[in-house]
Amino acid sequence: MTVADLVGPHVVLLATGGTISSRASGAGGAAVASDTGEQVFASLGVPAAHPVRVVDVFRKGSYLLTVDDMIAICVRIRQALADPQVLGVVVTHGTDTMEETAYLVDLIHDDPRPVVFTGAQQAADAEAPDGPGNLSRAIAVAGSPQARGSGVLLAFAGTIFPAAGVRKSHTTRLDAFANPDFGTAGSVSDSGDVTMHRTMRGALHGLAPLPLPGQDAGSPRVDLIAAYPGADSTLLRASLHAGAAGLVLQGTGTGNANRELCRDVADATAAGVVVVTSTRVDAGAVVPRYGDGGGEDLRAAGAIPSGLLRPSQSLVLLSLLLRLDTPMARIAEAFAHRGTLPD
Repeated sequence: MTVADLVGPHVVLLATGGTISSRASGAGGAAVASDTGEQVFASLGVPAAHPVRVVDVFRKGSYLLTVDDMIAICVRIRQALADPQVLGVVVTHGTDTMEETAYLVDLIHDDPRPVVFTGAQQAADAEAPDGPGNLSRAIAVAGSPQARGSGVLLAFAGTIFPAAGVRKSHTTRLDAFANPDFGTAGSVSDSGDVTMHRTMRGALHGLAPLPLPGQDAGSPRVDLIAAYPGADSTLLRASLHAGAAGLVLQGTGTGNANRELCRDVADATAAGVVVVTSTRVDAGAVVPRYGDGGGEDLRAAGAIPSGLLRPSQSLVLLSLLLRLDTPMARIAEAFAHRGTLPD
């Protein structure tokens, strides 16, 4: 059972909504996040591996989250870890943008105790919801001594992933996540046995201090622009006109675009806008290699290669760095460091 004031080692469950808390809004209606954290926890139906204290953050589908919502989750995690009796933190979260929020937390996390994200693909009122099993396993990971020092993790369908590089890889399948470049961090059985086989580099060294929420006036705009056959610079120029301080270009292949996009990227970087080149390809690094509008021309135009970070997490990293007024050279260093495989 949960406890409001526990004098002993325990796990904190931060509930933010998502499919794991969703039910049909009416007869045949669309699913919406509605269950409280206590209701989500009660759905386990079996004793948790560790005592749990539940905190409701909000109840939202993760497709609705803003950057300030993500930072609010970071704040609640920091508050939970201020208690030395806390073994670790579990965050229940929608799967749509779990990769973004988990990565933001990873960038600022500087505590050996694990933060474990989980959620569900089937709603709470489905015939066979997967949320209770995912939550039970995530609680086991968060309280496990083996997971200490592993940073921010995502536990889903029995697999434990590092936050860096993780992405939703299937829209409906129960094993919805993958991490083709950074790999997995371990596994957890249905009975709560945790096996960790790697510790991610930098897990105990957060990139940046915790930014404060509610500072929208100083929060920079960062947009995602896609390259595709026949793409021109209309969307890029519209983004710049809207005041974007940063752009993530979702390139093709190893991070390529075309002559027109390269020309306008050069104009943007010359004006002080930070441009990062990622790729739409599922795995592999962004490698500046081609001319005539390709990745080498983008690099020459001032774009920063994202390495192994895909567009979703590139946008999170760039947004955080710009929010903290990071100089351009340090931004390039951060992507060079965070976009490579662990030592």
